[in-house]
Order: sequence, then C-alpha cells, then structure tokens
Amino acid sequence: MKNRHLTYPILAAAVGIAIAVTAFATPGSGVLSAPVFARASFEESVDIKFKIKDGSQNVLNVPNARETVVQQIVISPGGQTGWHSHPGPVIVLIKAGALTFYDGDDPACGSRTYSTGEAFIDSGQGHVHYARNESASEDLELWAVYIDVPPGGAFRIDAPAPGNCPF
Repeated sequence: MKNRHLTYPILAAAVGIAIAVTAFATPGSGVLSAPVFARASFEESVDIKFKIKDGSQNVLNVPNARETVVQQIVISPGGQTGWHSHPGPVIVLIKAGALTFYDGDDPACGSRTYSTGEAFIDSGQGHVHYARNESASEDLELWAVYIDVPPGGAFRIDAPAPGNCPF
C-alpha cells in the first residue's frame, strides 16, 4: 500500500512534464513529404562507433544498436524542422538543395549549410537542433538514416527551443 501512495505523485509529475514539453515544442513547417522507406532491427549484437574529426575528435558510441530507420524528407523553400533531437546518431545525405543546420548547444546560434551531394552525422543521443531550407525557390530533399531507434519507437523527439536562437 505504501508504494501506491508514492506512485501517484510520480505518475502525475511525469504527465506534467510530458504536457510541458509538448506545449513548448517547436513543430516544423513546410515539410512536403517524409515517408519512411525502411525500418529494421539488427539480428546480431552491433556496436557502432563514429569518430567525427571536426577538431574535437568526437566519438559517438552506440553499444548494442537497436533498430535503424531510413526516411526521405522534402522541405519547401522557407520550411523548417522545428527544434528536435533523435535517440541515436543520424547519417544525413543531401540529395537536392541545401540544409542549414543550427546547433542547440551553440550560444551564438551559429549554423552550417550542407549542399547537394554532401553528408554529415548528427550526434543524436539528445542533441537538440533545428534545420531549415533557406532557399527562396528550391525544395530541399534529404535522406536520413537513424541509428539506434527503440524497437517500434520514435526516431524524432520534439524539443522546446533552447533559447539561443531567435526562432
């Protein structure tokens, strides 16, 4: 009986946090399509490491990777993703147009633009970011390969704006 009294306040707090995050989430706009083309689980235990040589020698470790999802996303001129994160790393390939990527951890709200034929890795694992198509006339088409998605779970997690950017 003691545990029941403890469970209700914890459940109420969890629901309150979920509502608060949803209320402050920044939804995307101008997303023309976002079909998922494949979703699969690794049959054997897989340990994936990405070493990003951006001056920091950042190593992303994914021990015992779960599902992988492949998605095509098309964003109209001026469209954006809203602030969000992913459960694991994401390999992003720009098929057409240009994507401008804003890092939620950058106090100066700096950005980096990736153009047709370029690829990059978003670290995922809770890293909050925002991307947009800053073109006035060309659609942005990107392909994303999400690594370490919970089985049957979300590969995109909406997040509130971190406050470092004016959007």
